[in-house]
Amino acid sequence: MTQLADYADRFGDIRMERTPDGVLLVTFHTDGGSLRLSERSHRELGDAFAAIAADRDNRVVVLTGTGPDFLTEFDFAKRTETAADWDKVSFEGRRLIFNLMDIEVPVIAAVNGPATLHAEIALLSDVVVASETATFQDKAHVLRGTVPGDGVHVLWPLLLGPNRGRYFLLTGQTLTAHDALELGVVGEVLPPGEVLPRAMALAAQLAASTPMTLRHTRMCLTMALKRQLHDMLGYGLALEGLAIVDRQQAARKETVQSSKSWRSRSIPSPPGE
Repeated sequence: MTQLADYADRFGDIRMERTPDGVLLVTFHTDGGSLRLSERSHRELGDAFAAIAADRDNRVVVLTGTGPDFLTEFDFAKRTETAADWDKVSFEGRRLIFNLMDIEVPVIAAVNGPATLHAEIALLSDVVVASETATFQDKAHVLRGTVPGDGVHVLWPLLLGPNRGRYFLLTGQTLTAHDALELGVVGEVLPPGEVLPRAMALAAQLAASTPMTLRHTRMCLTMALKRQLHDMLGYGLALEGLAIVDRQQAARKETVQSSKSWRSRSIPSPPGE
């Protein structure tokens, strides 16, 4: 078990505060602005979710972002070029998803704006309240030449249906907030300034239940989803990693060949030839 004082100030890209009735507000950010997914935040998210899950004083968890976007940008300094590189990314990715799902109290997402990278961080919540400015897309995978294998291959076909989910992932389709509401991806759509207050009001309403009711309800409602993730997440990440490493090695080989070709054209022939 952990206590809030043990982890509230531990993370550079995550702020946490808890109300007296046990609602933990978790705010993602980068330097006070919209979160940019970096090596640090990718690592921290799994650690933070593990600490939250181990704190039995949390009765409801609310996830939100800072600034106009929920998550739209990458900020990775290092490319994934080897199996060892991907092993680290895969380890952190599994921890991020599994530790989020291991939070045994209701989770509410207040999506404050576009979620075009790893929207599953919000959409794995039990209740999703979205801003009218929010959009949903998977621009992290097929659009970037990468296999959508890090949990989105489970979640989006489940939310949209098999055929529509595959269409969404393969085409990079963008859903507006109202599209998402009509398709059942989110529960409510509100003006930007009303999203977090509504999420906190819902959380307070839920927090009035007994701790065992809250925990057992979350466990009951996520059982089937957790089973699918446990069965499919690791294999999906392995397939994604193979494609990424292959792409990086092919790019490096092409760079080497281009360099050799340039040098052969630049070196003058010996005299007399």
